[in-house]
Amino acid sequence: MKVIGLIGGMSWESSAQYYRIVNQEVRARLGGVHSARCLMWSMDFGEIERLQHRGDWAGLTDLMIEAARNLEAGGADFVVVCTNTMHRMADAVAARIGIPLLHIADPTAQAIRRAGFSRVGLLGTAFTMEQDFYKGRLAAKFGLEVMVPDEADRRSVHEIIYRELVAGEIREASRDRYREVIARLVERGAEAVILGCTEIMLLVSSADSPVPLFDTTELHALAAVDLALGVSAAGERPGAC
Repeated sequence: MKVIGLIGGMSWESSAQYYRIVNQEVRARLGGVHSARCLMWSMDFGEIERLQHRGDWAGLTDLMIEAARNLEAGGADFVVVCTNTMHRMADAVAARIGIPLLHIADPTAQAIRRAGFSRVGLLGTAFTMEQDFYKGRLAAKFGLEVMVPDEADRRSVHEIIYRELVAGEIREASRDRYREVIARLVERGAEAVILGCTEIMLLVSSADSPVPLFDTTELHALAAVDLALGVSAAGERPGAC
């Protein structure tokens, strides 16, 4: 079994879900009391959040490269960044380490394609919804048409993430707000919706949507297990950048 290197803490609420999913899946596949061989480098999200909203992506890139190198030095065989937004610098991080980086968009897009969908809605932080690093990869590499909410809905989705979900606060009013946003995406033609922030799965589930939801947290964690064990769900080694 390969050693999974997890860059977490962004926020730790979702990183805890990664740890749970990875270990549950290894036990399910290998049986007995098996668990994953993994390392986690956990960031201080207070610092990360401050730099994000200042737009200091160069400083954030340096922090992510340092974290990835620390995992590599500790014996990780590949790196998993436990957040969608910080994949903004995934290529820069991958270029500065000697082990693969498993990109969160890839297993998500592969699952969407396997399900037969091509037009999807995307929920996430404003950075993920509005910048091209995530949508562009989904379109260019997998041919997906990606829709995002309108400006007011994007603001609501973003604020709920940063004011509530990263602090572990789950509010029924916010769940209702997300349901409304999802419904509007579906009205515009979304065949499915990507939960493109790793905390969103704490708030909404399939019961909250009239179309399938694709949870990036679970799909990414399961892909990490695939890579750690050397096979994907299709019996092939999954790709990494």
